[in-house]
Amino acid sequence: MKAAFLPDRGVVKIGGDDARQFLNNLVTAELAEVKPGTARFAALLTPQGKIVADFLVTEAPAAQGGGFLIDCPKPLADQLATKLNFYKLRAKVTVENLTGKFGVLAAWDGRPATMPDLAFADPRNGELGYRIVVPDGQSADVAQAIGAELVAPDMYEVHRIVCGVPNGGTDFIYGDAFPHEANMDRLHGVDFDKGCYVGQEVVSRMQHRGTARTRTVRVVLDGPPPEAGSDVIADGKSVGTMGSSRAGRGLALLRLDKVSSALAGGVSLSAGGIGLKLVDPADAKLPEKQVAP
Repeated sequence: MKAAFLPDRGVVKIGGDDARQFLNNLVTAELAEVKPGTARFAALLTPQGKIVADFLVTEAPAAQGGGFLIDCPKPLADQLATKLNFYKLRAKVTVENLTGKFGVLAAWDGRPATMPDLAFADPRNGELGYRIVVPDGQSADVAQAIGAELVAPDMYEVHRIVCGVPNGGTDFIYGDAFPHEANMDRLHGVDFDKGCYVGQEVVSRMQHRGTARTRTVRVVLDGPPPEAGSDVIADGKSVGTMGSSRAGRGLALLRLDKVSSALAGGVSLSAGGIGLKLVDPADAKLPEKQVAP
């Protein structure tokens, strides 16, 4: 088993009597069943349905102080805490940015020999493995306790890309991407049966009318990794942008209609002069309408 400390992740804590209901009313996932040892993938959206921040949410056991811990992008931790404080109004909740005191360890390629109190299976994709919220400076000790080899964070980056999980800031832009574009609907990050949350109307409409036309898609590279942000080209025209890439694999944000047309016509794709192919053409399948517009 491998484990890597993720230096780009932060931790925000939501405590108080109203913490569960408060969060559930704001984010895309249903948090009613979250308990210690489990987690949900979720996002806070703008009223227009764009992603402000995406994150994993778990509940801390009483022995660890209780409340909910959010495993989020480190650069967004302060902004997220500020935004949550803005929404709390009279709710009995506390919001703390614990980044610097706590960090996140990812573990994969096996099952932990023991499950620490703040460990949980990654809910986005079973192949991703596990996440563990760890006190600052204790990553090596926790890795040893779970029977994992501590490796460089870049090894987890390769694993994440192969699993097809986008990383905000590289594979999509915060404040400019809808959950469907970041594959949150495919990664169990949006509950379409729950009640209202910020941005819910827009996201629900995209789901039921099949209007998502841009997706993050897994690709295989025929050469060195193109620079993130490079245009993906088909027949001399841009059909999307390149995201993160490592070890011959990558993620690209693509216009599904344009890519589908290119593939149907036998047109090849490239980015930065490097040829690329879809890992699975089904990733670029156009959505179907679920209700009449």
